[in-house]
Amino acid sequence: MMKIAIGSDHAGFSYKEQLKGWLDTHGYEVKDFGTFSDASADYPDHAHPVANEVESGKAALGVLVCGSGNGMAMAANKHQGIRAALCWNVELAELARSHNNANILSLPARFIPIDLALEILQKFLETNFEGGRHARRVDKIGC
Repeated sequence: MMKIAIGSDHAGFSYKEQLKGWLDTHGYEVKDFGTFSDASADYPDHAHPVANEVESGKAALGVLVCGSGNGMAMAANKHQGIRAALCWNVELAELARSHNNANILSLPARFIPIDLALEILQKFLETNFEGGRHARRVDKIGC
């Protein structure tokens, strides 16, 4: 069973809860790093624990949700070995995994409907890294 780390701020709370439900029903083990309500929350407080979980190998992949998706991705990408990708359509999710070996998906709750967020999540999870010429490029990210 693949373990997924998930987190959000207040703007992404509702989406996080729905994404968690989808993950549960599709056989994923989910570790939730909050927030646990729609009360104001600072996105780095939830992005960093998710990134730590993925970085340490305790989770295979991570999912972060905030209003724009940008803050979560920026905070997560401060971690060595994390490649958080902000995705607002299915094609970006597929390319983030297949070409960039993204290990954290960041979603913009205020800019996409939940049904699209679920499609993006599914594509992100089912897409594998192609390696090859892309591996050389991904290896250069950690300079």
